[in-house]
Amino acid sequence: MGRRPVPAGILFVMKTYSPKPSDIQRRWYVIDADGAVLGRLASEVASLLKGKHKPIYAPHADTGDHVIVLNAKGIRLTGGKENKKIAYRHSGYPGGLTETRYDTLLATRPAFAIEKAVKGMLPKNSLGRQMLRKLTVYEGGEHPHAAQKPETISLGQVPKWDGLPVADTTKAPAIKPAKKRPAKAPSDSENPQAEPAAAKASTAKRSPKESAAKKSAAKKSSAKKSSAKSPAKKSAAKKASTTRRTTKKQGDD
Repeated sequence: MGRRPVPAGILFVMKTYSPKPSDIQRRWYVIDADGAVLGRLASEVASLLKGKHKPIYAPHADTGDHVIVLNAKGIRLTGGKENKKIAYRHSGYPGGLTETRYDTLLATRPAFAIEKAVKGMLPKNSLGRQMLRKLTVYEGGEHPHAAQKPETISLGQVPKWDGLPVADTTKAPAIKPAKKRPAKAPSDSENPQAEPAAAKASTAKRSPKESAAKKSAAKKSSAKKSSAKSPAKKSAAKKASTTRRTTKKQGDD
């Protein structure tokens, strides 16, 4: 089978969309972790942090939203993993490996257990660290983020997409007043009377040391000129004397 013929005059152009910073709008969501399974909760939170619920998602950009997790102390594990699963930590020194079972970790630091699980589902680079900063976990059922007007969602619920943010065109851009340039001082060519005054001022500012140095330099230059002229005078006198002698000899002859 051959290719399907394309009608004349029709050109198919497909552009790859890449999200811009102006297209990303951060929203706030609240998730109740009471009675939730740790892995299921972590996967939902990681998806919201990465922005995979948005049509503008791109793996190279942080298009996700802020997530608030409440009641972290009510998290649970299934299949008896609370007694089998171990969290490891190393201090960096020889023999510095620390092992903590998850039953102890959930009882003492439940918020850390959720953050650790979510971190493992994010990119292992600066982009993943930036996404993780949008996560806040609280052991209780209250949070101090009421000013952000977060929306409560349940596990498995996909947030509603409202489209790209619309730019506000009602506000006219503020026009900055033009800066006034300082008035230029009249130049010497425009003000001929200022030239002799400037010359007088420059001569008056000269110190006696400068005038004495200039005089000595003038004397040296004149002495050099006189010394350069003296050999020429001597040579001319010699030539004149030799010509006189030759004329006298010729007359005697």
